[in-house]
Amino acid sequence: MKLSSNSLYIVSTPIGNLNDITLRGIEVLKNSDIILCEDTRRSIKLLNHYKIKKKLIAYHKFNEKKKILNIIEYINQGKILSLISDAGTPLLSDPGRILINQCIESKIEIVPIPGISSITTAMSVTGFKDQFLFYGFLPKTENELEKILSSLSKYSFSQIFFIPALKINFYLKSFKKHFSGRKILIAKEITKIHETLLRENIDDIKTFNNRLKGELTVVISEKSIEKNFIDKDKIVNKAKKYLKKYSLKDTVDLILETEKTTKKEIYKLCLQIKNEKNY
Repeated sequence: MKLSSNSLYIVSTPIGNLNDITLRGIEVLKNSDIILCEDTRRSIKLLNHYKIKKKLIAYHKFNEKKKILNIIEYINQGKILSLISDAGTPLLSDPGRILINQCIESKIEIVPIPGISSITTAMSVTGFKDQFLFYGFLPKTENELEKILSSLSKYSFSQIFFIPALKINFYLKSFKKHFSGRKILIAKEITKIHETLLRENIDDIKTFNNRLKGELTVVISEKSIEKNFIDKDKIVNKAKKYLKKYSLKDTVDLILETEKTTKKEIYKLCLQIKNEKNY
């Protein structure tokens, strides 16, 4: 593969499984003179796996402004440079924006080498509608978080966030407040051996007792239009019928199989009927 000089290649890398890199991505990295890495210690594992030995330069959010002129100079000298992040597609909640804008200003060609991203990977297994908003990392303070989620909750389409695993319970509390009635998918260790996909109604999800590690990809479903048109009479009639034979829990589960509403809403109606003994 012949790469053009005076270009910067943006190369997507695996998000866990080292086999999830494209053949083109491998070839570009093998033919690069310099590889810009978010963390050279992490990138070296991938590069060693594919026997790629190149000059590596650490390029991250703490030094990107200082490195810009040197990087542009390398490219102008005819060097072939590639940019990779720790995992996935560069610039998506990763450094690189400043460099891209400088390349545009300097008339340097920018070549995307597409590949895997935790955003589309998680979205592909949700079953949610495919119109979505990717936000990335949410604010760490409660006040700022409330402002952002209050605004985002007005949008009806699905939304994707990156969440530090240790802070998941902090964010779940706010998700329940602002996205009640929606579904949630929490993706942990995507493409790795211990990959876990948790699906639940936001209103029903429990807090995590064990200390999770790493970074989670969280997808909130689109706003359900059906929620505004719940046929309560239909649910009440079913509840009266089932409560004669089954427990409250089994009655709720049976109705949930056919009715497009939350478990919380069904439970509330069934409990009311049971307490009134009106069946």
